[in-house]
Amino acid sequence: MAALVVGAVALSGPASAFLSEFGIEGMGVVSTKASEIRGSVSPDGQHIVWGSTDREGGAGGWDLWQARLKDGRWQDARPLSVNSPSNDFDPLFSADGRWLYFFSNRPGGVGGDDLYRAAVKPDGSVGTAENLGRGVNTRGDEWAPTPSRDGKRLLFASDGHGGAGRHDLFVARWDGAAFVDATPVPGLNTRADEFDAAWLGDGRTLVYARSQDPATKPVRLHVAHCDGARYVDAGPLALSFNTDEATTLGPAIDWNKPGELLVSGAAKSPRAGKLDIYRMKAPAVAGKEGCGV
Repeated sequence: MAALVVGAVALSGPASAFLSEFGIEGMGVVSTKASEIRGSVSPDGQHIVWGSTDREGGAGGWDLWQARLKDGRWQDARPLSVNSPSNDFDPLFSADGRWLYFFSNRPGGVGGDDLYRAAVKPDGSVGTAENLGRGVNTRGDEWAPTPSRDGKRLLFASDGHGGAGRHDLFVARWDGAAFVDATPVPGLNTRADEFDAAWLGDGRTLVYARSQDPATKPVRLHVAHCDGARYVDAGPLALSFNTDEATTLGPAIDWNKPGELLVSGAAKSPRAGKLDIYRMKAPAVAGKEGCGV
């Protein structure tokens, strides 16, 4: 494996100071022997949240976790109070730091996995979960809510809005009260599952996951660029462990370091467990405006 990071990235802090090709995020605190997926750093850089499917100590099901920055290292990893006995997953901070978005299949939703958000308090804790409503949620499953930098658009995956195949990528707009008018992301959706997307350069370039079946098949991250109307030139994200045989997913831009991308996968080294959270340089933004952001 070319361009491996130096051993210092195994420390339990943000790895950006040591980036070569990639660095592990929070060895032993964020990245552990469990599976950690879709890390998101708060805009002030003081907290990181992520989802885990099997980390012990949560409320049950899949849970959301958070650690805080102390002495330059991620510390005090704890499950979030917004967790339920059901699945809670795919967290992402809004760019203004006011909201934490995620999905959950808790009772009282519209369908299966629904999109929610919770207000972020000054100490980094979160308030009550708010369902995002029928403008985005369906009787199917919605995943990976990703607000635009200005909060006026929401990028997400769904298998309940119709589309090209299984899960497809959609964008909804904020009408002042709710996200509405979900429309397919132009140029990307296929008969496979497209999900876990992150906007780069305010939507001029997009990183997303594709799989024939994420429950049983490998997942690979791809990059596509807007040509002014649709996303084109899609190809694999240049990352040594992002291969056809592996699972790499959960991309998220660090709002306070927009040149850096967090992804989840399994490098040969450094490695903490099943799926870890890694930090890498974000791919170059080579697209234009005009793809619905």
